[in-house]
Amino acid sequence: MKSFNFLKKGSKLYSIFKTKCPRCHEANFFEHAISYHPKKVIKQKSTCTNCNLKYMIEPSFFFGAMYVSYAINVALIVLFFTISKVFLNMKLIHSFIATLLVVVSLTPVILRLSRIVWINIFVHYDVKFKAKI
Repeated sequence: MKSFNFLKKGSKLYSIFKTKCPRCHEANFFEHAISYHPKKVIKQKSTCTNCNLKYMIEPSFFFGAMYVSYAINVALIVLFFTISKVFLNMKLIHSFIATLLVVVSLTPVILRLSRIVWINIFVHYDVKFKAKI
């Protein structure tokens, strides 16, 4: 039986879900673990401590992550509203409130996810940066 390679080192999903540097997949992308503290949510390192990749590729680079965040939020809203309305048969206002609570509670996760997805679109894994050079 073949093993799935999409979550192994070298794949985009590995970098995204482990929040690792998109080029070397060794160093952490964010300064802190997931937190609801406003100053810690998206605080990231300026460069990779392993391969020296500069994360802020150009000024205002992560403004593009807003589009990714928007897409994730729309998908979550549609998903949770559909589940609560169709499958759980909740009233319209209760479905709306439940969906709003889920999306608001997942905001820190979505912010971090959108940034790491955005940089992974532009930076690719490079085997020569596996170990510290």
